[in-house]
Amino acid sequence: MKVGANQTHQFLIFKGVIMFKEERSKPTFSWDLLGDVELGRPNLGRTTDVAVYRLMQFTLRDILISKHGVQSADEIFYEAGLLAGKQFYINVIRAKEDFNSFVADLQMALKTLNIGILRVESFSTDGKSLTLTVAEDLDCSGLPLCEEQICTYDEGFIAGLLSEHTGHSWAVKEVDCWCSGDRVCRFKANQID
Repeated sequence: MKVGANQTHQFLIFKGVIMFKEERSKPTFSWDLLGDVELGRPNLGRTTDVAVYRLMQFTLRDILISKHGVQSADEIFYEAGLLAGKQFYINVIRAKEDFNSFVADLQMALKTLNIGILRVESFSTDGKSLTLTVAEDLDCSGLPLCEEQICTYDEGFIAGLLSEHTGHSWAVKEVDCWCSGDRVCRFKANQID
């Protein structure tokens, strides 16, 4: 599964847009910003160790908390996850015709990309709420117990996926986490519009 591959193997030029040095009042993320990883990493390839991903995420979160507080850091991580989930749906998910096909394709994508193992535990008859789990979660599986649910980015990511699929906004909250003593992350999702 190719994520972020630029098939033309050309350098990306964004018509006067500076990728990360311009002030902005709303997100301008484009999937093309992921670049052509295969071109740029011909020897090292597309993968890295989970510890490196966590190093980036946890140090970023630590700085955000120290400069802006826990609530703002959580909001930023949730919003980033929301944007990522929407973009992931648009650019990676192929089976979009019905919920079961969407979930099957999402399960395959998350497993193929070593993000986690997704299971839907329950789905309401009206389609407006569900509970799902992610085992071997990229963000927290194997971390020490801390009595917290830490997967705020994942909450946003799931909300973004669901909102793109359904056309409605969703609120997602982690209710169980590896860090709180469970061996899976459990999320409750509710449609809010």
